[in-house]
Amino acid sequence: MLVTFHTKNNADITMFGDIAVKLLHLMGHSGTVPSAISAEDVPAALEQLRAGVAAAAPDDVPDDDYQGDPIDRPVGIAQRAFPLIELLESAAQGGNSVMWE
Repeated sequence: MLVTFHTKNNADITMFGDIAVKLLHLMGHSGTVPSAISAEDVPAALEQLRAGVAAAAPDDVPDDDYQGDPIDRPVGIAQRAFPLIELLESAAQGGNSVMWE
């Protein structure tokens, strides 16, 4: 499953469903797809996502000493969340809601 996030001030972002649901949970949302966050709730969701990413389990953080093939290097939750954080920042600045499907 793919999940696409939409807001007026930003390009759409599409990610794999399992990662999207994990990020939705970090935002304090139920993880229901499709759904939305109203414009007034976007700043709180953004802060919750940032806090959740900052508190990520050590297994979610890539090892900087990784010596294998760069293609096989694990991708951490912070890297996966970055585009969604930018979308939420854009929505918060523009006073827009965020929807996903």
